[in-house]
Amino acid sequence: MPTYEYECEKCGLIFEEYQSITEPALSICKKDGCGGHVKRLFSPGAGFLFKGNGFYATDYRSEAYKKQAKNDTASSSSPAPSSDSPKKSADK
Repeated sequence: MPTYEYECEKCGLIFEEYQSITEPALSICKKDGCGGHVKRLFSPGAGFLFKGNGFYATDYRSEAYKKQAKNDTASSSSPAPSSDSPKKSADK
């Protein structure tokens, strides 16, 4: 069941209400003695929660991405040229 946010137009109280989707929206403020009209607020919701082990950002990479990453790893693991080798002089 989703949680909805409401705001009272009279007293400004903002509150959450845990309701079924099939229930009608609230229309009266929950604050004692107020009795003002409430409107349902737009809220983005909770989003996704990934719990537990076994989920990694790389689990669902495309095959093209995996191939490129493998090529990049292979090319970067080749030995770098040594700076100890004598340099040829261009003055000849």
